[in-house]
Order: sequence, then C-alpha cells, then structure tokens
Amino acid sequence: MKKLLIALVTLLPSLAIAAGGGNVNLESANIDLKDNASLERGLGLFQQYCAGCHSTQYQRYGRVAEDLGISVEDMRSKYMPADTKIGALMESAIPDANAAKWFGAMPPDLTLVARVRGEDWVYSYLKGFYADSSRPFGVNNTVFPLVGMPHVLQDLQGLAVQQDDGSLVATGGLMNEQEYDQAVRDITGFLVYSADPVKLEREALGFWVLGFLFIFFVIAYFLKKEYWKDVH
Repeated sequence: MKKLLIALVTLLPSLAIAAGGGNVNLESANIDLKDNASLERGLGLFQQYCAGCHSTQYQRYGRVAEDLGISVEDMRSKYMPADTKIGALMESAIPDANAAKWFGAMPPDLTLVARVRGEDWVYSYLKGFYADSSRPFGVNNTVFPLVGMPHVLQDLQGLAVQQDDGSLVATGGLMNEQEYDQAVRDITGFLVYSADPVKLEREALGFWVLGFLFIFFVIAYFLKKEYWKDVH
C-alpha cells in the first residue's frame, strides 16, 4: 500500500502537466467544431507551417476531406503533398533520422495533442512564444518554458517581447493581433477535430440513446404496474 501511494504521488506532476499546463493561466479557445470553414483554414495553416516536422499520422487525407466537406480535387491541390494518395496517412515530411539530428528527437505526432493537453492549452501555447536570446531558437514560451522548437508562426505574429507584467507585445508580423488570434484558433480547432473526429456524431447519437432510454423507461414503468396490479 505504501509503495502504491508513493507511485501515485510521483505521477501527480505528470498528470497535472498533461491536464493543462500546471499553474499557467490558459486562454479560452472557444472552438466550434461545427465551423468547417475555420477547421479548413486550420488544416491549411497546419499543412503550411506544422506538417513539415509534425505529423497527424492517425488521420487520413480522405477522412479529413469527407468530414470537412472538402472535395477530393481541392484536397489534393491545396493540402496534400504531390504524388500522395487520398487514403494516405497524414505523416510529416521530415525523415526520422534528420529530425533526431536537427532537434535531438523526432517532433511528436500531434493527432491527439488536443485530447491530452486540452484545447485551451494548445491555443495558449501557440500564442505564448516570445523572444529569448538565451534559447537555441531564440524564443521561449509562457505555457511551455524552455521549449525546444522554433516559433514557426513568427512571420504571421511577428516577434513578441515579454513585458514586465508578463504580457506579450508582438510587432512586425503579417497579421494584427485579432487576425493572429483567429489563425491560432483555426489551427487549434483542426487539432481538436483530429483528436476526436467523431465527437459531434457521438454527441448527436447520445441524445437519441437518452431518448430511447426514456421511452423504454416509461414503457417498463407501465408494464411493471400492469404485472403487479393484482399482487397484494
């Protein structure tokens, strides 16, 4: 019993980090999985800025196209590498050996990151990069301190500088603050969808199941009364 308690205490820090960033104040992502236009924009941004290193290898291009209402032709021309089959898994373009050499380890697959970390964590993380000359890639992150990756969206956001109050002020980006917030929300939305593609279908089915159980309960209740009405 004592060993079990020690093991649980040891695991608590890891569980806290996975649940959403410890003591970091996370911003609300407000993801709407019914907004296919936002999810498609997120797909485009992910393929442009993230897919070079990170994969979503538990997703297939064809499934994404079907779920988001994208035609096969548009999927191939806009979001897929050349000579890739529509049924292929969404793997990163970087070879494992090169990734280990350049980054020290293979960049993680991001299919389930929103499910493990939470959508608010992903959204806040993508907004949390700031200039730090002491880091190998010149940036740090408010949500993930000592982050080991570059700020791949820096050309969109600009270079953010951390102020004395902890806030970040970015300048020199292609987008203003509101546009960048929306871009990050779009990417986060795509990752939330990728982590649980059947979420909307499952929730809709849940209402039908609850309705069936309610009707069955009513029938069972009156059947019970009919069976027991002559029992004294």
